[in-house]
This record gives sequence, structure tokens and C-alpha cells, in this order.
Amino acid sequence: MTTASDIGTEGKAVLDAVGAVVVGRHRSVRLALAAVLAGGHVLLEDVPGLGKTLMARSLAQALRLDFKRLQCTPDLLPADVTGSFIYNPGDREFTFRAGPVFTGLLLADEINRTPPKTQSALLEAMQERQVTVEGRTFPLPRPFHVLATANPVEYEGTYPLPEAQLDRFLLRLDVGYPPADEEVEVLRRRLARRQEEATVEPVLDTERLLALQDGVEQVSVDEDILRYCVDLAAATRAHQAVEVGASPRGAQALVLVGRALAVLDGRDFVLPEDVKECAVPALAHRLTLRPETWTSGITGVEVVTELLGRVPGPAVTRS
Repeated sequence: MTTASDIGTEGKAVLDAVGAVVVGRHRSVRLALAAVLAGGHVLLEDVPGLGKTLMARSLAQALRLDFKRLQCTPDLLPADVTGSFIYNPGDREFTFRAGPVFTGLLLADEINRTPPKTQSALLEAMQERQVTVEGRTFPLPRPFHVLATANPVEYEGTYPLPEAQLDRFLLRLDVGYPPADEEVEVLRRRLARRQEEATVEPVLDTERLLALQDGVEQVSVDEDILRYCVDLAAATRAHQAVEVGASPRGAQALVLVGRALAVLDGRDFVLPEDVKECAVPALAHRLTLRPETWTSGITGVEVVTELLGRVPGPAVTRS
């Protein structure tokens, strides 16, 4: 049986391996790894050039997952994602040719550049771990995770993800600009390796990753932590700036990622600090703000951050 201590040790090895290539992104990589351990998908939303693609590829290499990159463009079709039936003249039959979604980790790059019809092709895959083509259903490999990137500053020629699709992402992460010292270190490492491509040594394999995911499911969550997660999600629905708050799936995201963060720290129980660490990435993208609030510049991140300071946490914590 895989213990929380085992997961914490192996998780640290993965973070160290990725950190050797991805400089100054420990928080983002830690949360992305927690989402994978929790069985979910991640949306990386920030301006180009901040290492989002490198982070996804490095994480796939460290976890030894089959990795495929799907460049989303306006002319991308659903069949380009899921695959399609191709006529084979020799057999006089149609055979299914699998699309890039049949992999361990799919990087959907610039997902907001492809039309809604193609975006929706990922919905069934992300939620049901299967795709249906021409009335036939094909299961996806296990594990299967999507890391999608989106550029939030360009609006011409883009298609914002609808709420139903955003809700499929367990976390949304803002990478942010690195401090000057870390940016210098990025340049230093690029010069040292004398090539553009950076590689990460594998730490786990597929069987071990599945075992770690099963281990996360053994983490206990006290009743007061469950209540705290529900209170945070419910508070978003009552906030004056929010038109539609987080659904129960938002509270579930807090619990799932909180458990993964706990085991990454070697614990088999969840603390309020685990919930607070993932609250903004788990809830902010699930909020629909009122039009007048949106035009004033208030964001979902600010709403959740405010609620973290207002909603009381459990009175007693474990140590």
C-alpha cells in the first residue's frame, strides 16, 4: 500500500526534476502535480513566453506519460482532436484512426483559438475519459490528463471557453512573470545546455502514477474541513459581485486538490492551509461576475481572495 509519506517523497522527486528545467515556477508546478494526483485537468492562463508549454512537457517527462501537443487553430475540426474513421480499400472497411486525445497527457495549446465546436470535442474526453465517434465509444488510456493553455490578453480571433468547459478544469493557474534573478537564471541555463530543447529525467512510470493516485484517495478529510470547503463555495454564490457562484463541483475541487497537497507534504489528512492554497485556482474560474462588476475591473481571483479572509475556517486543526 502506498502511504502518504511515500507519495510525498516521490512527489518531491518529481518537483525537483521539473524544477531543474522550469525555473521559478515551484508553486505552479506543485499545484499542477497536485491536480494530476487528484485525477484532474489544468488550465494554464497567461501571456505567451512564460514557459507554460515547457512546464507541461517537463511534467509529462517526469511522470513518464505519453505526451501529445495539439496546436489549437480556428480551422481545427473535432475529428482532428478525437480521430475519425478512415476507409481502408484493402479490407473494404472503415477503421478508426485515433486522434491526439488518445495519450497520457494532452497539451491543448491556445485552446481559446479554436471554435466552440472543437472545444466541445474535449468535453466528453475530460469528463468521461472516453470519446464517441460515429456512434461508437472508445475509452481513453489511464491515466489521462489535459493541460490547456490560453492567452487572456488577445481577443481578436479567439473564442472564450464557456462556463461548462471551464468547469471541467480542476484548476486554473496564472503563471506570472518571474523575478529578475529567476529570469537571469533562465538565460543562464539556456546558455549552459547549448540547445533549445530541455529534457527531464523520468521519475515515475504509469503504473506508479496510478498507485500514487490511488494513495491520494486514502487521505482522510475531517468533517470540519468538508464544511469549510462547502462554506467557501457557498460564499461565492452570495457575493454581491457574483452572478453565478461556484457549484458543488467547486467544493469538491477544494477537497480533491487539498488531499493531493496534503500527501505532497507527507500527511494523510487535510489541513485548512491545504484548502486555502488551492482555493483561488479551484474556484476563481468557476465564477460568473455581474456585468457591472466585470467592467469595473474586479476579477474572480479578487473575489475568492476576499472570501478567504472573511469565511471562518475550522476552529481546531490537526498537527
